[in-house]
Amino acid sequence: MNTRRQPSPVQPCHRSPGLPTFYGSRRPREALPSCAAIYGRVSSDTQTVDNQLLEFRAYVTARQWTRTGEHRDECVSGSTDRRPALDRLMSEARRGRVDVVPVWSLDRFGRPLAHVVTAVQELHERGVAFVSLKEGLDLSTAAGRLQLHILSARGEFERARLIERTKAGLRGRAGRGRGSGAGPSA
Repeated sequence: MNTRRQPSPVQPCHRSPGLPTFYGSRRPREALPSCAAIYGRVSSDTQTVDNQLLEFRAYVTARQWTRTGEHRDECVSGSTDRRPALDRLMSEARRGRVDVVPVWSLDRFGRPLAHVVTAVQELHERGVAFVSLKEGLDLSTAAGRLQLHILSARGEFERARLIERTKAGLRGRAGRGRGSGAGPSA
């Protein structure tokens, strides 16, 4: 049974108009991000995003950001472009309600390189910072964006290799007359 602790309440974020542009975007922002919408994802029902959220809350507090939302995708593959919580988060970013999106790691944000790059580019164009805690990414710099491309490509490569190994194992098992591997064969 999945028991969830109630997170501390999220706060509305208030900005002052007419401040300097944030990361070269067209929209006025404060010099540093302050409104954080955190995103956590797990792909199976045996996992939970609770550990990710605990670290996010501590990180957001340490940075003195206002946590404006928690977005949880549970039992959702990172290989799909459409995920309910991620879609809500991106919608909030489009409406200007978010300054920064911290994620646990790039593979929690998404697996296909094209999806990760497109989503991060959209956030960047809207003046929303993207932070990956595990990789220590800050995409406000050219070096951070290069590191994102390298790490995303590696994640996509690892997933493709896992699929190849699984298929090879199933073919080998079938070749030995052992079935698909779904259970003991008679």
